[in-house]
Amino acid sequence: GHIDHMVRMAIREGLDPITAIQITTLNAAEYFNLHDRGAITPGRRADLVIFDNFEKLTVEQVYRGGQLVARNGRVLPQEIPPRHLPVRNSMNINWPKVDLRLPANGHKRVRVIDIVPDQIVTRQSVDDARIEHAYAVSDPARDLLKVAVIERHQATGNVGLGFVRGLKLKRGAIGSSVAHDSHNIIVAGTNDDDLMTAARAIAAMQGGLVAVADGQVLARVPLPIAGLMSDQPIERVRETMDDLVESARELGTDLHAPFMALAFLALPVIPELKLTDRGLVDVNKFDFVPVFAD
Repeated sequence: GHIDHMVRMAIREGLDPITAIQITTLNAAEYFNLHDRGAITPGRRADLVIFDNFEKLTVEQVYRGGQLVARNGRVLPQEIPPRHLPVRNSMNINWPKVDLRLPANGHKRVRVIDIVPDQIVTRQSVDDARIEHAYAVSDPARDLLKVAVIERHQATGNVGLGFVRGLKLKRGAIGSSVAHDSHNIIVAGTNDDDLMTAARAIAAMQGGLVAVADGQVLARVPLPIAGLMSDQPIERVRETMDDLVESARELGTDLHAPFMALAFLALPVIPELKLTDRGLVDVNKFDFVPVFAD
């Protein structure tokens, strides 16, 4: 995780270990008025992490609610009572209304979402569109890829379309039903056919992540619980996620976390340019803007 990484970094730089740990536990809890946690004292939550030393902070045990849940880097089996999960059928898509084509209507310039590597912020630019048969399409030679957000909760048929630079796919498409914060389906790629293949594959498995090329699904991570969570053991999820990222790399991306980057393209509260199922949002203006810029 990122917090424990920062604690270790602070200790390496000379900060007292107790102070470093306090900053990320007690101080944080008190700042947010979470007075039921943040310290090991009677009356507070027994969510504890046991380390073997104050230098490397290697985690030996993790307790949640006073119960041991992990030891030596491995999650322990938990007795979870079976219960009905009404969130398993979350793909409500009006497919007849889903159209990924983008008529140019005489326009020649498009707004582009520029990915900033390892950041959730984006930049925006304007570039020449690639026009084929009167439609604006992806241009992988210039790393100009079409991106689409398809509404999946209320079957509205809403589809937001735009262009993104920074994924660097040379062929195929990638997609996800994890798309902060509305978590619609988001797909990006080099051609409309693979975009649709990715979207339909995600819907068919009731949510998840996919990499596709030439109409075929190369790898997938099913997330059937609300389209956000897996019902499989963590080891299986890790294995399929590794396969998925490797498939995305074979399609051309060199991003450290391409699916994380994709997910945050749909978050319209983080600057600068993002895409929702209702269209492009200029976050600095907090308003919708058209795809075409001329």
